[in-house]
Amino acid sequence: LAGRRTQLLEGLPATVTVEENAAAGVSVCTFNITVSPLSPEGVAILPTIVNSNPLAKAFRIESKADFEYRVVTTGSPILDYETMPKSFDLQIFVEDTTGRTDLNRLIVQITDKNERPEFRGNMANQTVTIYVLEGTRPGRIYQVDAADPEKAELKNNFLLSSFQYSLLPATVPFLVSESGSIFSTKEFDYEKDPHCYFLNITVSDPHGLNSTKTVNINIVNINDERPYFTTKQRIYRIPEEQSPGTIVANITAKDPDDEDFPSRLFYSIQSSDRYFSINPSTGVLQVTGRIDRDALPLQLHPNISVIVQVEDSPSSGHASEMEITIIIDDINDNPPECNPSTFRKEANENTPAGTFLLDLRNYCEDIDVDPSNNQFNFTGLSGFGSNNFALESTVSGRLVMTESIDLENPANLGVEVYSLTVRVQDIACPNYSNIIYIYIRIKPVNDFFPVFSNLSYEFNVSEITKVGSSIGRVSASDKDWPPSAITYSIVAGGGTRDYANIFWISPNKGEVKILARLDYETTQKHILTVQASDQEKTTTASVTVSVLDVNDEEPVCSPNFYSFQIPVSLAVGTNINGFRIECQDRDSDPRSFRYFINEGNVNNHFTFSPSAGSNTSRLILASRFDYESGLDTNWVYRLRIYITDDNLLNAKEKATHLIKTGTVTLSIRVIPNPTAVIATTPGFTVVTKRENLYSELAWYVPFVITLSSLLLLGLLGFLGFRLVTWIRTCCPLAGKADSAPLIFTLCIFFSVEKKKPKKEVVVTMTKLNTVFDGEARDPVTGKMYEFNTSSGARRWK
Repeated sequence: LAGRRTQLLEGLPATVTVEENAAAGVSVCTFNITVSPLSPEGVAILPTIVNSNPLAKAFRIESKADFEYRVVTTGSPILDYETMPKSFDLQIFVEDTTGRTDLNRLIVQITDKNERPEFRGNMANQTVTIYVLEGTRPGRIYQVDAADPEKAELKNNFLLSSFQYSLLPATVPFLVSESGSIFSTKEFDYEKDPHCYFLNITVSDPHGLNSTKTVNINIVNINDERPYFTTKQRIYRIPEEQSPGTIVANITAKDPDDEDFPSRLFYSIQSSDRYFSINPSTGVLQVTGRIDRDALPLQLHPNISVIVQVEDSPSSGHASEMEITIIIDDINDNPPECNPSTFRKEANENTPAGTFLLDLRNYCEDIDVDPSNNQFNFTGLSGFGSNNFALESTVSGRLVMTESIDLENPANLGVEVYSLTVRVQDIACPNYSNIIYIYIRIKPVNDFFPVFSNLSYEFNVSEITKVGSSIGRVSASDKDWPPSAITYSIVAGGGTRDYANIFWISPNKGEVKILARLDYETTQKHILTVQASDQEKTTTASVTVSVLDVNDEEPVCSPNFYSFQIPVSLAVGTNINGFRIECQDRDSDPRSFRYFINEGNVNNHFTFSPSAGSNTSRLILASRFDYESGLDTNWVYRLRIYITDDNLLNAKEKATHLIKTGTVTLSIRVIPNPTAVIATTPGFTVVTKRENLYSELAWYVPFVITLSSLLLLGLLGFLGFRLVTWIRTCCPLAGKADSAPLIFTLCIFFSVEKKKPKKEVVVTMTKLNTVFDGEARDPVTGKMYEFNTSSGARRWK
């Protein structure tokens, strides 16, 4: 310390006492400062506690008056006799303005004081909250910890055991023991008992000092109760066909365990139900599927039972169930339906008025189950021809005719089907309806006979018209509507001795065709009876077919083949061998014949006289033979003579008219004079052709000829075989076969002496002239047959 030490502190040193637990500001000691006259300004350094043993800030110096000071407690720390030193040695320093200083001691002794008991542990610092589970059996629930501050000096627990505990209020179901244990005296039920208790615990020492603390006891709820439904309603009614999401009911429930808190419950539907769902959190029951009261099973049982369950835990919790019944009310949501909705009926023409046609009610129904919703009626008959029909009443739905319908009436002509519509409609609102379509076909009645367009028909047909050609057409109709399908047939006429039917008529078109060649020369006119039929009624008409003559016949001459020989020295102009041909033509005048040699007349040695205008003509040698000069070299002449029937036609008519030509074949061999020397002796061939001509009317001739020919051929074959055998044994064979159609000629020359004339053997074969050169189809059987256009002979193919 600087300066001189001087007695400045009056009242120090000193020893003083202070009671423990003294509050802050309690005066411990008072002292004064003696100021020197030399330092009127006062104190330079105020009195200060410069040292404390033990070191503490439990005291401080404060000014009381001028130069008067006191030592007071600071309250921090609080003086505690039991835990702190019993005394404090304080050194107080002061210095005046002249530099004088003073340092003195102040001993502060702490005196003991009887203190209140103190709670320790959690109760010392806070309000203790004790949680007791409901349902817990009575027993100790907490241990109070308290102590007396003086117990450390007593070295024993005498004072501790002498504490007294008390509990307020006394009515609560708790008590505290002498050792400070708090006990419950009952088993708590959270749903019935108070949920919270506030206990004042007081501990007192033997001197009457005490301390009190509050203990908060909370009863803890446990899940020991089943939830219960608060919704009382068990039956609900809703109309059918509610849209999804429609609220049916708001199911509510409570859990006694959550009496004062929002319940956390879970709702579900236990029954299998396709119509409803429930919100698991709110219990709102809603429609989820279509509810059709008119379909099974609701049609028979309109009540739907739903079992709703409520749980206080999603799993393994307490649950309750409730059955509710939802009654589905029918609404008019279906229109009347008709099956079928389209009707087709038939009524005969001229059906009398009032005839019943159709009972619509037998086919219609309304599937709404409530009788008030399934009643309907029939209205609004309309459509084409509706004036011909009527409904007996709107309820019955019976359709009847109001007037007879005649299809031939010009007012109805062409109308076979009447299209009607009828409305079937609900009686109840909103009056749903459907349309029924009715088609009534009026069946025609065959009232009239067919009528031909002409009473009789006449067709002119050329005799050369091809088989199958159409020669005319007949037509018939009747007044029935619709026009009847008329079929045609030939019921009489049109046949000959050879043909049952020469004509055929198209059943549908009435077109007449020929089935065989017509022959003017045989029949000039055919009269047919044609029938027209509408399947019920028939009528007939006469058809006359006049056959027009046409030059279709060839001139036929006799003979048409001839073979002979003439001497080389025959005079010109001579009728050769007196040969003449005689011709006939069934459709030509004898004067129309014209003769000319078309082939084989080398050097024009031959001619016919007359060459035209007659049905007979002779063969004349026109010029002499000249073999000596070499002008002629042929010794055998094969002449082909044409006979035409155009002699009476002029040049223009010949270009347009049909001309027929007949043929005759002649074989002429020129015989040299006996004195003539000829290098090569010419051979000769005699050919004879015979044709079997028969009348076209002789239908049996082909069969007889064929059979006879077969027998003859067999005989000729046998004779020929014998002849050849004989010839080979008698003489050598000389000659050749000259092939011609249907002609077989065998010439055999026997040579006895070298210069003797040769003998001639002629073998003649007969040709059957039956050629089938046409074909047609039989209109009855449909089979094909062949025919000969000249003779009319026929055979099946």
